[in-house]
Amino acid sequence: MSSIVDRYKHFFADEKRIDTLVVMNTGSQDPNFYYFTGFKSSLFENNMLIVKKDHAYLLTYDLEYQDAVKQKFNGIEIVRMSDHEEKTRLFSKEIKGKTIGINGEFLPFNYYKRISKENLPKSIIDVSESLARARLIKDKGEIKNIMKAAKVTKTAMGLIQKRFKTGITEIGLAKEFDEISGSLGSEGPSFDTIVCFGSNAALPHHSPDKTKLKKGDIILIDAGAKVNRYCSDITRSFLFGKKSSSDYQKKKHIYDTVKEAHDLALRSIREGVPLSSIHFIAAEYINKKSKGIYKGKFIHSLGHSLGIEVHDGPGFSPAYSNIKTKAGMVITDEPGIYIKGFGGIRIEDDVLITKKGAVIL
Repeated sequence: MSSIVDRYKHFFADEKRIDTLVVMNTGSQDPNFYYFTGFKSSLFENNMLIVKKDHAYLLTYDLEYQDAVKQKFNGIEIVRMSDHEEKTRLFSKEIKGKTIGINGEFLPFNYYKRISKENLPKSIIDVSESLARARLIKDKGEIKNIMKAAKVTKTAMGLIQKRFKTGITEIGLAKEFDEISGSLGSEGPSFDTIVCFGSNAALPHHSPDKTKLKKGDIILIDAGAKVNRYCSDITRSFLFGKKSSSDYQKKKHIYDTVKEAHDLALRSIREGVPLSSIHFIAAEYINKKSKGIYKGKFIHSLGHSLGIEVHDGPGFSPAYSNIKTKAGMVITDEPGIYIKGFGGIRIEDDVLITKKGAVIL
């Protein structure tokens, strides 16, 4: 895909049940609005994007009309509307009697009822799964943005190590990480930065608290940046001090096992492989390592898709996913081992799938 209009064609090539796609913002913006417009400024609250196979119409109010005109490209028409009555009239003109698609995972039910009652489409179909599939394959511009976001986060992971000191809290270190990331060009964290010390690292989604860092602790940082609204998601685990202790050697063994599983999964990624099979390669390695001492300690799926959202599309749960890898997908590779009361190690990278294999961004 080389343009925004190509994204319309890409979506409708897969979704043939509908005549028209309606992307409707509420008080917040549907991620698909940005995907189909590329508009970087303004909120476009309660605006509607009507997408056809080769063009689109944006119904917008005076408040943001000029901003939309400045950002428009060939293939999209900006239509000004002054009030709700005009919005209803213009919208009905485009969808009355047609089969339309909506993002059911985003749009509240009362909006759905209003469309059905006021605008009289022939039928309304939830196409959220089709939207998710369309966004799985990234174009060159999207890949470039994710790569820039990943570079910010990896650089911040290197710089944050200079801030490790006895007594700093998880909250304090998370704040310092976000400050470093912002100074490197991040528009903001792609999710709330996770910092875990010691036994808290056994909790994959632990929220930073006032736990203080002490010698011998594991430090786990899971963080992401945004560049042009595209996300990164990277995890690094560090061992803080006391490198001669038996406790340190145990943690290093866990770290080495996770790293080996991470690299084994990475080498197995190629086009046409079920994502669930890649998960099981990493999980089986961890379960069998050292006569099974870590069996059952890898407690989540190996990864997920990445893009405009940090979880950008269908998940890769081994229990539910039948998705196969395709060139242009960007996924995470993030095995981990978690031992309650002791700690955990996770290593995560953002990975581009190409025709030749996998590349860490």
